Amino acid sequence: MTTHHALFPVQLNVQWQSVDSVKLSADMRDWLLHSDSLTAKLIGHCEEFRVEVLGQEVHACQSREACAGISEGEQVIVREVLLFCDNVPHVFARSLLPLTSLTGEQQQLAHLGDQPLGQVIFNNATLQRKNIELASFDHQSTVVQLLKNINYPKKNQHPECLWGRRSLFVIDGKPIQVAEVFLPGAFMYQAQR
Repeated sequence: MTTHHALFPVQLNVQWQSVDSVKLSADMRDWLLHSDSLTAKLIGHCEEFRVEVLGQEVHACQSREACAGISEGEQVIVREVLLFCDNVPHVFARSLLPLTSLTGEQQQLAHLGDQPLGQVIFNNATLQRKNIELASFDHQSTVVQLLKNINYPKKNQHPECLWGRRSLFVIDGKPIQVAEVFLPGAFMYQAQR
């Protein structure tokens, strides 16, 4: 049973944009537009990787998160986690798993615990990533409020804004949506410091 963090669900109340409408450095583009498993990329950059589940429960999909594969009001499992590299949170991830997608082999996605979602879905040969959208998160965003609440290490210099991406994945014809926000200590920002 998951213990929910006090701020769960954190949610991501931002305006997502197409990749073409955003100007980014080469390093940031490399991380944000990385098409393979982010989990695998993070593991390759650290000694110790772990996932901390902030919360997971069924909600109705809100209009701002609805997309071509997931309808407004559809019942989805909302899963929010932090991805840690060497005990520093690098990524906040929010996944929407429609209950209608959790059939057959995909039933396991509802019971991941602290196993990374990326580790499971990128091992499926039918996986397709439909699109990547980007967004910036200012110091008033819910993600930054979460960082304050978990006593995020102050030694990490905070960039002017945080960047995130959102993708729709389809496995065996079943959609799931994953949004990832790169936190201040993320490798993506290190070249800017």
